[in-house]
Formats: sequence, structure tokens, C-alpha cells
Amino acid sequence: MQETVESVKQYGVLMPGIVRPHPEGGYEVIAGHRRWRACELAGLTEMPVIIREMDDDTAVVLMVDTNIQREDILPSEKAKAYRMKYEAMKHQGSKGEKYTADAIGEAAGDSGRTVQRYIRLSELAEELMDYVDENKIPMVAGRNCLI
Repeated sequence: MQETVESVKQYGVLMPGIVRPHPEGGYEVIAGHRRWRACELAGLTEMPVIIREMDDDTAVVLMVDTNIQREDILPSEKAKAYRMKYEAMKHQGSKGEKYTADAIGEAAGDSGRTVQRYIRLSELAEELMDYVDENKIPMVAGRNCLI
């Protein structure tokens, strides 16, 4: 995070965040939470954003798509993100489980099978998920703890 803060101080925000109007006033950040926090830590009071009207499912899909590309994402974060996107896409009317998982995987550079594994992993007890995140047990072993 400190690297992001320093970058914001030196160059400003290079990529605007994405927000949507909040029903009670103001805006809800959909993409750019880390940039927003970096702006706060850098002492800035404003951040460039793109305002978009979108429903909850679309907001979840967009949020997951922008965060899943991070290099430092933990297996637990990826598992929760894939589950959120999967459920949002199913709610939007995606056709068939395999198609949805394949579509999610294609967007993130993973196979549909890998997406299904991560979704299954998201069901782990928190203590086991911590072991997976800390590389104390491999992801496949953690997923098999559910069986």
C-alpha cells in the first residue's frame, strides 16, 4: 500500500476509479478502493472517477473483474471473488453452471475447472483457509477437506 501512496504523491492517480450513485446520496466505489485509500493516506481529498449507473449484480461482476487481476491476491480472496461473481452472473441469468464458470475463468485467465475449485475452496472453515493462504497446506488439499 505504501508504494501506491508514494506513486499517488508523485504522479497522482493514473487510472480513475469507478463509482455508482448511492441511493441515499453520494457515491459507492466499485473499482479503485486501494487507490481511494492511497489518496486518503497521501492527504488528497479528491480522486478522479468514472460514474456509472449499474445494478448490484453488475457492480459485483465489475468489482471482481478489476480485483482478480492483482498479483498479490490470496487464495481466499480469489475464492470469495469467484464465488461472488458466479452468484451474480447466475442471478443475471447465465446459462448453465459450466458456461458460467468457463466465462469467469476466461475473463481471469483461468479454466472453468479452476474457477469451480476456487468456489469450492471458499466453503472452507476460516482456520483451514488461513492455512491455505499461508501456504501451510496446498490449495488442493484444503479443497479436499470439504469432502
